[in-house]
Amino acid sequence: MIDIRITEAVANWYKNEYELNGEGNFRLFVRYGGVGGRIPGFSLGVAMESPVHEHASATVNHLRFFIEEADAWYFEGHNISISLDEETNEPRFTYS
Repeated sequence: MIDIRITEAVANWYKNEYELNGEGNFRLFVRYGGVGGRIPGFSLGVAMESPVHEHASATVNHLRFFIEEADAWYFEGHNISISLDEETNEPRFTYS
C-alpha cells in the first residue's frame, strides 16, 4: 500500500489556491512529460476531482488527496510526501 503524507501547510496552500472553505478531493495522477517525476518521462499531476477506484488516500484539514488504482504502478515500492517549499511557495513532491 502507498503511504501518502501531506503537511498542513501544503493542505492550506491548496485550500487558498482553489479558494475552498470546506472539503475538497485532489487526485494525484501520472502524466506523460513534465519534470521532477519519479520515473523519467513522467511526472505527477494534481486535479480536483472525486475518487472512482481509490487505491490510497490521506486527509488533512478536510482535504482528501488520493491515488486511483490505474495510477498505482507509478508509486510501486514508494511512498509520497507533499510539503510546501517555503522558498518557492509551491508544493514539493518527495518519494521514499
